[in-house]
Amino acid sequence: MSIDPNFAAALEANQIELEESVAQKLELYANTMWGLNESLNLTRHTSWDLFVGRDLRDCFHLAPLLASGEEVLDLGSGNGVPGIPLAIMRPDIEVALAESVAKRAGALNEIVSDLDLPVAVYGARGEDLLEDFRFTSIVSRAVGSLAKFCRWVAPHWENVDRLLLIKGPKWVEERGEARHFGLLNGLDLRRVASYSLGDAEEEREGVILQISPHGRDLSRLEVVAD
Repeated sequence: MSIDPNFAAALEANQIELEESVAQKLELYANTMWGLNESLNLTRHTSWDLFVGRDLRDCFHLAPLLASGEEVLDLGSGNGVPGIPLAIMRPDIEVALAESVAKRAGALNEIVSDLDLPVAVYGARGEDLLEDFRFTSIVSRAVGSLAKFCRWVAPHWENVDRLLLIKGPKWVEERGEARHFGLLNGLDLRRVASYSLGDAEEEREGVILQISPHGRDLSRLEVVAD
């Protein structure tokens, strides 16, 4: 079964190449999410151009940064991005979603069930999860500033190896704020991916930042900075 021509065109326009089976499952994910969106307001990206150019673009650059076998938590998952696309693109990793808003968590459960994905959905805050669970990487997009994340994870570094945060052009300002308050003391921050956001006139750039305690050995995760 071929994918929607508009989806295929959006993938080509964004230079994203996917195996057909992966593209088909991502199409099913988008259509399922959009079906629930009418009552739950999960996303504003309700066209193939926006879904691919915003949601999949970020996931496409995040996916190669994860090592096989990682246990990954998508914090503040919202509509399932980046966690659900990661689970589809990288079946060799274990993905869980954390969403504290009950209605959204219920929608995420419905989506992963319809897609038959082995993804756990927790209707809880990340702070509470890390009291009882351990993850290799926490991934997140559009949830909070660097300062907020540094404050939040500070008591829990024994239960997570690193953060991988998807950020837009304001990440430099956020880094300055976090440094001002001393929140990056004892931490290593590295830009491990960067890519165009497709705004030719402004030349805006998206990045993925890795944050981990200073001296922590992440060599097994095979992350190479650009």
